[in-house]
Order: sequence, then structure tokens, then C-alpha cells
Amino acid sequence: MTKAATRPHRKGHPMLWLLALAVLGFAACLSFIAKEIVEESFREELHPADAIVVFGAAEYAGHPSPVLRARLDHGFDLYKQGLAPVIITTGGSGGDPSFNEGQVGHDYLMHRGVAETALIAETQGTNTAESAERVGVIMRTNRLHSCLAVSDEYHVFRIRKLLENEGVQVFVAPRPDSRPHGTGARTLAVLREASSYLLWKVHITS
Repeated sequence: MTKAATRPHRKGHPMLWLLALAVLGFAACLSFIAKEIVEESFREELHPADAIVVFGAAEYAGHPSPVLRARLDHGFDLYKQGLAPVIITTGGSGGDPSFNEGQVGHDYLMHRGVAETALIAETQGTNTAESAERVGVIMRTNRLHSCLAVSDEYHVFRIRKLLENEGVQVFVAPRPDSRPHGTGARTLAVLREASSYLLWKVHITS
């Protein structure tokens, strides 16, 4: 009997195979969602709706950051076009004890000339998922059924899914030129959004 004949046949550990399959499945799912995120980023659905929802970004001591200001300005332009009678601004404090994104956005738009009666601030959400959930409550309370969702281009895919989960009809209106510059930065941004969406799908809020 030769050595080759007596050598035992080695099989891969079942757990390693399961892990490999899980990793491959996750990568395939991530790739599919990333493709949808990029496709959604090119959509601009300028459709009449019950409300415009501007999702928050950083604020600095009561002043909107450049990103937040750009989102608010885009929401303001949509409002001036008569696409919706109400603007909802979102976002909690983000660690700032004195100010929050939703109220800063509300005040900024009021200073731009939007009547206070046409503004609603969501001020408690600590992340996109929480803000979307609270926006759903606000819209149901005010008998609002559809919205134009304003955020950055790679963000609107996840926002649509979150708000649709709240029973809201969503039209996306991403702020122009809001993709990161450079291939690496864009890839990271898309993967971050895809990962956040998958975490939400498995009930890990993000």
C-alpha cells in the first residue's frame, strides 16, 4: 500500500464553509444594494407632495454646516416652486446641549422667509432611522401622506426605504452635486450607505 493510499482525506471544517458562504452572500447582497444606491442617486422626482422632508446634517453652535445649508436651500427651492405646502426639518442634538439640527434647520428656513406655520421640526432623532420613524409619526398626526425627501445623492435610497416602511409615499429630491469627489471617497460612501441599510434590515438601527 502506497503512502498516497494511506493518507487520510481531509475535509474542510463545516463551520469554515458556512462562514465562507455567509461572507459571499453578504458581499453579493452588499454589491446589489450598492448598485441600487448609485442608480437612485441619479433620480430627481419633482412631484407635488404633502410635505418636503429635509434630513439633517451637522450644525455648529446654532448655524447649519455647509452640507445642512445646501440641503435646506434645496428644500427651500422646492417649496418656492410650490411642490409642497409644508417643510419638515429633522435631526437631534448630536451631542450639542444647546442646539439640534431640526430646530436649526427650522430657524434657517424661517429667516429665509418660510412662514412658521409651514415649518415642522423633528428634533429627537439621533440617526437617519430614528428621524424617519419620527417623521412618519409627524406625518400621520398631520394627515400628510406623501413627501419629497431631500438629502445627499447617496443617502436618498435608504431614506426612501425607511420612510416607505412608515407608510409614506416618497419622491426623492437629492441636493445637486452632493456625491463625494474621487472614486475612493464615492466607493466608501456607497458601501457605508449599503451597510447601514443592511443593518437596519436586520433590526440594528443605523
